[in-house]
Amino acid sequence: MTPAERAAVQAHLRRLFGNNRIAVTAPERKGASVELRVGDEFIGTVHRDAEDGEVSYAVQIVVLSEDLEMPN
Repeated sequence: MTPAERAAVQAHLRRLFGNNRIAVTAPERKGASVELRVGDEFIGTVHRDAEDGEVSYAVQIVVLSEDLEMPN
């Protein structure tokens, strides 16, 4: 994903969720997934899909069970 694509996806997600702390960042390792963060918290990945001349971006959000507050 190019820097311009990351910036466009980030701007869209910030508008959609009303949260300017959302960041779409380049991976530290070449070939790794683009990261989705809110502040310092990693929350998932963003994947680019180009098929039949159409480009789309899929967001996968990770929720760890240890982060959940479960009722007793």
